[in-house]
Amino acid sequence: MTVTLADVAARARVSPATVSRVLNGNYPVAASTRERVLRAVDELDYVLNGPASSLAAATSDLVGILVNDIADPFFGIMAGAAQTEIGGPGDGSGRAGGEKLAVICNTGGSPERELTYLTLLQRQRAAAVVLTGGAVEDPAHRAATSAKLTRLADAGTRVVLCGRPPLPDNEAVVATLAFDNRGGGRRLTEHLLALGHRRIGYVAGPSERTTTRHRLEGHLEAMRAAGLVGDGADAGTYPPGGYAERLVVHGPYDRRSGYDATVELLRREPEVTAVVAANDTVALGASAAIRDRGLRIPEDVSVAGFDDLPFSVDAVPALTTVRLPLFEAGARAGRLAMGKEAPPPGGIATIPAELMVRGSTAPPRGR
Repeated sequence: MTVTLADVAARARVSPATVSRVLNGNYPVAASTRERVLRAVDELDYVLNGPASSLAAATSDLVGILVNDIADPFFGIMAGAAQTEIGGPGDGSGRAGGEKLAVICNTGGSPERELTYLTLLQRQRAAAVVLTGGAVEDPAHRAATSAKLTRLADAGTRVVLCGRPPLPDNEAVVATLAFDNRGGGRRLTEHLLALGHRRIGYVAGPSERTTTRHRLEGHLEAMRAAGLVGDGADAGTYPPGGYAERLVVHGPYDRRSGYDATVELLRREPEVTAVVAANDTVALGASAAIRDRGLRIPEDVSVAGFDDLPFSVDAVPALTTVRLPLFEAGARAGRLAMGKEAPPPGGIATIPAELMVRGSTAPPRGR
């Protein structure tokens, strides 16, 4: 049943006029009253009508694009590509020829902020929502996100996931474009193994993110297949858990994390001959740490990244990495959000990852 302004007023124990004043911000209201009204709005999940309030089921010309960090090229490239498709000429059905206003919502990696933005977009009756990047590995957050997306879809919002795993049993999502992070991670490590590396350190991203888990799983699959990480206590160079405890360090997806984590890796295992980084930005930090110890890349230590961000080819030496088609994926997400392109079969498409071998990796010394 649709929640009305009167329902909010009753819950907050104020008049409907007071609720309207709080929500519109056009009249002074006591702080305690304002807090009570906003709490009632959240508890009842009340949707505030925007300019199209006269049409109960109408959507606005607003499209939300959620990113973890707009300063990170990984998100900036996808968001920019999606925005180009969203803001371009439409099908003539909108007030200005079908164009939409794309708004970038920067969550800072906060699960709570992500849910807040989804609520705000729901209140604005957004025409579409695009969620980019990995999800948080938390069942409660996943359930809350799924519920929010269902409410958005029920109100007519088109929901697209880009670079994010599918939400199981959720029919609210129009399409999911999932990157093959696991396959890319496996192929990158297989490349290092083929060169002869055996002591390979891994600088992982935040442990609670799906992207981190999938890329690390691909790495470990390759290490396990080479007999370096065992399934039994006496199998492989490292027993179960032993590799992760010694040669995997987690941290944020930024340069500073790459530097600090690589310093720690080299302290734990001075004989490391290769470092795999969670992404290209982390790889830059790893490279700086290696050079600061007087080591050469790739002669002493090989370095590899992930994503193939624009600067990776200009690094010295150029960075071996895994290419994700970020621009193409973002543009496709924008078209799907606008209904300009039909969803993939089953609503899910896996975007392949391509190994890019460059100068930062080479056989270890003595090979």
